[in-house]
Amino acid sequence: MKIYRVGGAVRDRLLGVPIADCDWVVVGAGEDDMIALGYRRVGRDFPVFLHPATQEEYALARTERKQGRGYTGFAVDTARSVTLEQDLARRDLTINAMAEDADGHIIDPYDGQRDLAAGVLRHVTAAFVEDPLRTLRVARFAARLDFSVAPETQALMRDITARGELSTLTPERVWRELERALGEPYPARFFEVLRDCGALAVVLPEVDALFGVPQPAQHHPEIDCGVHLLLCLTQAARLGAPAHVRFAVLTHDLGKATTPPVMLPRHIGHEDRSVKLLNALCARLRVPQALRELAVVVAREHTNVHRGLELRQTTVIDLLERMDAFRRPDRFDDILLACEIDARGRAGFEHRDYPQAARLRRAFELARAVDVGALVAAHGAGPKIKDLLRDARIAALKSAGV
Repeated sequence: MKIYRVGGAVRDRLLGVPIADCDWVVVGAGEDDMIALGYRRVGRDFPVFLHPATQEEYALARTERKQGRGYTGFAVDTARSVTLEQDLARRDLTINAMAEDADGHIIDPYDGQRDLAAGVLRHVTAAFVEDPLRTLRVARFAARLDFSVAPETQALMRDITARGELSTLTPERVWRELERALGEPYPARFFEVLRDCGALAVVLPEVDALFGVPQPAQHHPEIDCGVHLLLCLTQAARLGAPAHVRFAVLTHDLGKATTPPVMLPRHIGHEDRSVKLLNALCARLRVPQALRELAVVVAREHTNVHRGLELRQTTVIDLLERMDAFRRPDRFDDILLACEIDARGRAGFEHRDYPQAARLRRAFELARAVDVGALVAAHGAGPKIKDLLRDARIAALKSAGV
């Protein structure tokens, strides 16, 4: 019986980045051996055990043989005769197919260290095509590491897409990969890699449709709406935006893909069209409600926020109320951040100031400072209090010259 640290923990140690968690493979043992040593089985589809002290996962070395379509239906063999090299062979990428023994020696039968040094994502064996989820995983690793995809791996990803295998992925699996990719250091790479193999049109057709659609002339005509989106995602990572804000950035312009050709390059009314497409996307992928709500507000209001320096005080108060800023101030900050990212998501605009956010924040603070209790005491809590509060907030902005 031998135990090896495997996968991401080995990769991250070689990269010199923090190791989030450790996975272990046990060679030459069976389930009864693990139970006798105090491990607790938790795996449903194949034997995985929790260490009695550390609670880290230990899996018996196994091979897998595909049965049917999709990412399920694998016949698993965990016989004691399965070798470490056989176990590593079933993994997706060479950089994830390395192991480390108790003495710190690296076992690397598929040249993962070479690809790690070269910054290349390469499949281990042709069995890569048996799991369509690996297409999204490769794109996510590109978003994490900013690595290139080996041409032969890209070819397999195109084959997976062409055979319709991506349609077997559940919405939950697609959303999980998308959410994780949005939180990575290079989120734009996720969409670039998927687009290169045709997968973006399958899993996120609303996003794929933005490529080739011209941007308004004042927003740099040399780039299209898809390129603008990638620049926005890069800007979101640079500003350290959380994943839920990045999702709002991803979906804020979806309606531009459905602009009637006679309107181009203008996109009049794209905000409402974006909301419609966004809601359909969220329903299909079962996106959490809080993320959907934030994204809807950003899609609907981002052009109004961009005009924040031009708006009259009455319009500013109306905008703050539509954004529900007074009840949800934390989300208000997220909205402004998403809009700032959008404004900076253009070549040469990356470091430009966004004074619209400063004005709206100041207006919000002044409006929020209005004493609602005093209004109620003076006028009662009748139906007119809402209008009186609105008038008082507008007056506060005018008095301060905001």
